[in-house]
Formats: sequence, C-alpha cells, structure tokens
Amino acid sequence: MIRSLLATVLVGHLLLAGGHAQNRYREHTPSKAEVRVLCFSATGWYRHPDIPAINYWLVKTGAAYGIQIDVSETAKDLSAKRLADYDVLLLNNANTLDKVFDEKQRKIIEDWFAAGGGIVGVHAALVHQQDWPWLHELAGCDFDSDSDFLEARVVVDPKAKEHPAVKGHGDSFVYKADWTNHTKSVTGLEGVQVLLRVDETSYEPVRKYFQERGGKAMGEDHPIAWIREFGGGRFFYTELGHDVPSLETAFGRQHIVEGILWAAKKKAR
Repeated sequence: MIRSLLATVLVGHLLLAGGHAQNRYREHTPSKAEVRVLCFSATGWYRHPDIPAINYWLVKTGAAYGIQIDVSETAKDLSAKRLADYDVLLLNNANTLDKVFDEKQRKIIEDWFAAGGGIVGVHAALVHQQDWPWLHELAGCDFDSDSDFLEARVVVDPKAKEHPAVKGHGDSFVYKADWTNHTKSVTGLEGVQVLLRVDETSYEPVRKYFQERGGKAMGEDHPIAWIREFGGGRFFYTELGHDVPSLETAFGRQHIVEGILWAAKKKAR
C-alpha cells in the first residue's frame, strides 16, 4: 500500500529545537518545485537493513525541498493509473525486481517511462536486474562486488561540472561510503553522461567477503553516478544509499534532490 509519511515528517520537525536541523537541508536549497515521487523499496533478494531508515530520510529530505515522496513495497501499487500521478519512480535498494513484478507490471513501468517518466536508482537498485532485460539495458550494468564503508576520492566528470547533482564541489572531493563495483563501465553508452567516478587508488575497492568470491575492481574508469536519456524517459543512478550516513551530508542531500529534479524534468527555481 502506498503511504505518505508527510505527517510523520512534520512531527519530526516540530521536535527539532529551533528548527536548526530543518535548516541544514537548505544549505544547497535548489528548489521549491512541485514534484511527486513514488519510492519503491521491496526486494527480490538481499534486503538492506537500512531501507526503512532511508525511506524516512528520503521523505523528510524531499519535504524540505517541496518534493512529495510516497513509499510503497506493494507491487500492485505500480498500476498504470497510479503511476500516472507521479513524475519519478525511485528505487530504494529495490533489487532483483523480476521476482517482485510480474510481466504485466514490468510492462506498465516500461510504458510509463517511455511516455516521459523518470527513474532514480539508489545503490542496490542495480543488483541482479539482468532477468528484467529492459531495466538491465537502461541501467547499462549490474552488480559485481563492493567495498567496505571507506573514505575515497571522488572525481567529477569534466563534462558534468555544471550538472546540479554535482555542481559546486570542485573537480574532486573526499567522501565516505561503500562503493559498488559494477559488471562493466557505462562510459560511452548511448545517452549516458557520467557524473562521478571514484578513484580506486584511494581505497580498497573489493572487501574481503568478495575477494574470497572472485569479486573484481573496475579499474581507472569506475563511474559511481550517471544520468541517461533513453527510450523516452530519464534515468539517474547513484551508488550512494547503502545506509543513511552515506546520504546525510550537504553533498548527499544536494545529489539526491537534484537527481530527482533532473529525472522529473524540473529545474531549480
């Protein structure tokens, strides 16, 4: 069932002394756009423990920027009629979706996207999606392995410096998260603009668990965030979002909010 957490968010803000914490979300205030997002976080495989906390973070952060985010883990909520009410479908660590949506439901999402919808993928949204060929093609890659939660050097693609999701942070910066190794690089794919890459020389890219299982680093070209205009719609993906700490920073808030706005074809105002 789709549920709006706006009332919970408002109560949470009232409990924050002096409104100080709410103001933190306006360090990079990009917009007061009217955008509707359906956040879907059901999984067909491994379920990240922080999914409920990330859902709350997304709703709270969106509310601070004028973005309404509703949350669902019920596949039937993604009907053609209901999806028509949303600008963006946000996949919060929603992996192995061929096990969650039947063929008819997958076709509804594909048609909605082709008609101009936007999809935002967070972290494990690109894990084991190869059995949904359309989503696998849209994303451009799948999951191979990941690192521990580590500080690493993040590099902004020179062609993407002015994109709102990364603008204002220089040519490179240090950030702490866990970093996903994908099955291949999306650099050069039709309609793809890489926003960020991670410098694998600045951290250990494959944690011990995956080292023992043949996990592979990506090397010099390791995209961690990109956009794609493809097949009528817009797709934004970021590796951030394994847990709340990877998102709850000035950059994390800007990155997610502006990624949503881009996918929704909305500009800051």
